[in-house]
Amino acid sequence: MKMNFNNPVLFKELKLRFRSPKSFVGILFYLIAMCIFVFGFIFATMTMSGTSYFRPSESFILFGLLAFIQLGLVLFITPGLTAGAISSEREKQTLSILLTTSQSSFQIISGKLSSSIAFLLLLIVAGLPVYSLVFLFGGISPLDFVKVFFFLFVTLLAIGSVGVMFSTLIRRTIVSMIATYGTMLFLSVVTGFIFLIVMQMIEFNHMGTGTPPTSMLGHILASINPAILFASFLSTGMGDSISEMTQVKFPIWIGYLIFYLSLTVISLFISVKKLRVNMKRSK
Repeated sequence: MKMNFNNPVLFKELKLRFRSPKSFVGILFYLIAMCIFVFGFIFATMTMSGTSYFRPSESFILFGLLAFIQLGLVLFITPGLTAGAISSEREKQTLSILLTTSQSSFQIISGKLSSSIAFLLLLIVAGLPVYSLVFLFGGISPLDFVKVFFFLFVTLLAIGSVGVMFSTLIRRTIVSMIATYGTMLFLSVVTGFIFLIVMQMIEFNHMGTGTPPTSMLGHILASINPAILFASFLSTGMGDSISEMTQVKFPIWIGYLIFYLSLTVISLFISVKKLRVNMKRSK
């Protein structure tokens, strides 16, 4: 069977998104804010240390701060771009027209998701020249750089897929957006909070009794939390500390990949299966 890689939905969404002046104005202000932050950090660090140079250790701190800024960007902008992908079409009463075309459900869903991901990738790639300033001062290896951007893409893909899924299942855009942001906050904040509680309870219950017991729950919570994963990349001892606390030697980055790639596949599967079902119910 011949595969058709032509996706008019994707092409239309890309034209609408990238022809809008608001998109590039947003990128401009984002880059201006990033430059102000980077040069401000360098100037403040040199002023406080009383030196005329920037140390590699300070460069690594700057890289870590930029990585968490990019992570926050992905977590908080992705739901806003994807949670209205299908529900907005339904509210404008254009979804029925879209479904009567020759495009399959997968092409519609993948086109909507890909256009949002493309814009966010452009936003991240546009910040690469700012990241290049960090390499001028040393302290950062290309592997650190690649790992951060790879896991940013995995997180972006998963959160975007969840947003499209809720947009397909829920008729109202605002409700879909709330559900997507709620899922994002649960994965990025609530799991970290529960992880700390679980570890504190285990430490309190086994204080002075030697090696703590194995905590599979604590390890799973650490594995699905983006902030903990990025902290383990930026601090070599962070991953070892988590393994010691949970007594589970399985690397958290592998668990992160398994969970978020599975979440992406499941969300896209549900979106494709429920797209035309919801349309039939609305007739």
